[in-house]
Amino acid sequence: MTLPFASSTRSSVGLEWELMLADRDTGDLVPRAPEILELVEERTALERYTVTGELLTNTVEVTSGVGDTVAAAVDDIADAIGALRDETEKRGIELLCAGSHPFAQWYDQQVTDKTRYHTLIERTQWWGRNMMIWGVHVHVGVDSVDKVLPIVNALTVFLPHLQALSASSPFWAGERTGYVSNRSLVFQQLPTAGLPWQMETWGQFESYLDDMIRTGVMADATEVRWDIRPAPRWGTVEIRACDGMSTLPELAAVAALAQTLVEHFSRLLDEGRELPGIPPWFARENKWRAARYGLDARVIVDREGTQRPVVEHLRETMEELADVAVELKCAREFAGLETILATGGSSARQVAVADAADGDLREVVQHLIREFRAGPTLREHLAALRV
Repeated sequence: MTLPFASSTRSSVGLEWELMLADRDTGDLVPRAPEILELVEERTALERYTVTGELLTNTVEVTSGVGDTVAAAVDDIADAIGALRDETEKRGIELLCAGSHPFAQWYDQQVTDKTRYHTLIERTQWWGRNMMIWGVHVHVGVDSVDKVLPIVNALTVFLPHLQALSASSPFWAGERTGYVSNRSLVFQQLPTAGLPWQMETWGQFESYLDDMIRTGVMADATEVRWDIRPAPRWGTVEIRACDGMSTLPELAAVAALAQTLVEHFSRLLDEGRELPGIPPWFARENKWRAARYGLDARVIVDREGTQRPVVEHLRETMEELADVAVELKCAREFAGLETILATGGSSARQVAVADAADGDLREVVQHLIREFRAGPTLREHLAALRV
């Protein structure tokens, strides 16, 4: 088959953020997305951003327009959240985000009434019904179809870095999992999800799609659910490995890292230089380590099997990319990576709140609600619990 790759502005940015809807008092998820979406549909019809439904009726997704900068895309997201708040506030509904809800149970949730979602659940059964997960997707424009697969392969080296920075799902159905990103391991159970297959050319990707569609594995390219995938319709590489970020500044920071990495690799290709890469068996191990240990992980960073603390390797990468961030006008957002490193990320903060509250996961949900509102810091929250 032949699959066109759309034209896009090089290193432009688009963001997608899946948000939970929760009862203000109890923190329980509420199935009220259809109601809220109907209320905001007309008023947002002409905006750059969109507000849409997802697999479960406890979720809304906010999507930016195409931004020349990370800041422009983030502004769209902030506007979308403002439109949502106009309707959720008066109905006692709170917005929050993490890779998983700390105590919700899958059997209490409702599937959105759309054919594509019912088809997914029918096929995937127990695993599909357990997809109580929330994530972030970052699109970055690529100026040549010939660059797409090499950039996907190079980004796979940095998948554990992105996963560790965003890790926010240490709890699942009321239990502490021992993983900082339980979401990443749950999501890969879906057909066509998980790590990208290593391909070098667009023709190989087209052949892969032909095989998958011909054998009934998928209907079209949108059902490729890799952690990092080509997005032909938009002319982008789409990074889908991240847990749902718990705050807007953290979303901006990870988006800036994604944008600078893609631009950096694009420049290397322009210069005829080789991009970084690792064998698929190392990539698989790195994903598991990042899901288990997050920012405490040691990861494999090259084909020779060199192992480095992920934070150490990330800081070196940030130093290498700093000038690129300035040129892309995302230096301020890029600097937010240091804030994530300083706090240990959302997963660490959630665990700290749970420990301080004697394991009360409802308190963790209230903490996430506060963080999403840009309310009290972790330190202030712990003080409120008289730690």
